[in-house]
Amino acid sequence: MMSKAVCAVSRVLVLLIFLLPCQSVAQTPDGLSRADLERMGRRIWQNECAGRVEGLTSWNVGENFASLGIGHFIWYPAGVDGPFEESFPALIAWMRRRGVEVPGWLLETADCPWPNRAAFLKDRDSVKQQELRVFLSRTVAEQTEFIMARLDGSLARLTSAAGAAADRVATNVHLLRQTPEGAFALVDYVNFKGDGLSPTERYKGQGWGLLQVLTDMKARDAADAPRAFADSAKRVLTRRVENSPPERGERRWLAGWLNRCESYVR
Repeated sequence: MMSKAVCAVSRVLVLLIFLLPCQSVAQTPDGLSRADLERMGRRIWQNECAGRVEGLTSWNVGENFASLGIGHFIWYPAGVDGPFEESFPALIAWMRRRGVEVPGWLLETADCPWPNRAAFLKDRDSVKQQELRVFLSRTVAEQTEFIMARLDGSLARLTSAAGAAADRVATNVHLLRQTPEGAFALVDYVNFKGDGLSPTERYKGQGWGLLQVLTDMKARDAADAPRAFADSAKRVLTRRVENSPPERGERRWLAGWLNRCESYVR
């Protein structure tokens, strides 16, 4: 019973996520209109990089990858491996399958063309990066669809990976999908910190993705679910920082992460 509810979440999400008071046009039972996707994407963009066009191409201090788009999708340079899931090449492949025109140079390399942060920043005003920012600012709806597709692909695997907590995870997903705030929290968090399934995304054996938040979450009912999710996410992210290698300096990000979690109940 619960697993069927979880598998149906992606279909229900598109009916529940209304991020602004106004009603969209051209709403269909199968999905959000482009206007709905734009609104949702701009909220993700605001959470990820304050809604700034400049923030669509970033490379954080201490990272070995570029962070691109409204969801700060990860892109590693050639020869660089990391514990975090690389998502930008998957975004570009997904867009191409959807018939979206992408800058030609993105079709010529699967690897980030900038080898490190210094090279990336030095090249910030180059034609490539300017073209990339324009492309990403014009495809907010498509990036949002991709984020939703990532969630859709994770739901069944979440309950399977949850083991003894499978019923709790399924129940929490069921409660969250009943309100716009809860539905957005699911979509935003899976983009923000992943699904929590990758064994490489662990510090001291403990993950910080959607699976871990749903497992830890304690909700009374659907009305309480967004608050319960936000509080659980804060605990999980605080634990991540406490478990993180000191040289990564992750504590500098914690305040921003916790503020993002609070946005799920505003």
